[in-house]
Amino acid sequence: MTTTATLKVTAPRYTIANTYGNPKAAAFRFRARRFERLKPMIERIIAEKGHCRILDIGGTEYYWTIFGDFVAENPVEIDLLNLKAPEVSAPKLSSIAGDATRLEGIADNAYDLVHSNSVIEHVGSWNQMLAMADNVRRLAPAYFVQTPNFWFPYEPHFRAQFFHWLPEPVRCALLMRFNLGFGGKRPTVTSAMRGLQSANLLSRTQLAALFPDATLVPERVMGLTKSYMAIRDPGVDGGV
Repeated sequence: MTTTATLKVTAPRYTIANTYGNPKAAAFRFRARRFERLKPMIERIIAEKGHCRILDIGGTEYYWTIFGDFVAENPVEIDLLNLKAPEVSAPKLSSIAGDATRLEGIADNAYDLVHSNSVIEHVGSWNQMLAMADNVRRLAPAYFVQTPNFWFPYEPHFRAQFFHWLPEPVRCALLMRFNLGFGGKRPTVTSAMRGLQSANLLSRTQLAALFPDATLVPERVMGLTKSYMAIRDPGVDGGV
């Protein structure tokens, strides 16, 4: 008689809520600081057009609550695009379903600004990243795309130093042995590999290839570049 053992699933040590929704958390503070670069772009568009229509690829309601006062006080409309459209309750936010790599149904320059925070590293292969980048660049005159830097020693998704620089088989084994990141301890090779391949960090050179018409702005911690912001702003220096 053959029995099948029940695989034990370990609850993640980190959650989105306690990492990004906590005002005392470093990730919360980085997002708030990042918005100080995004806000002038929105304000310039409002000054020119009287309003600003934003597409946030991979956006969430809790992300925009960090800047709730600004949103409430300004004529903005924000569409949050995700593979599945979660319910939203905040005014001026709408939730739409879509794949960032396949947005043929949205016309060129349908928005005033495209924003994306730590998403492009999750869409898949290089070809899929190219497809997302092409959509970002065509859907609005201005865009602001942030992504973690591959050469920063701390991997933000698995919450571990040097993790992303290790060979893939080693990382797979570590995910099956330890409770790392947002996914918890992975019970099988398949679940570990899916977790690993769901996040592909980019270097500055790779990001520049995806967004050749952007200015790449580094976000630094203790002198090291933690992430990059790819920014195209027609209101500054002729477009970047």
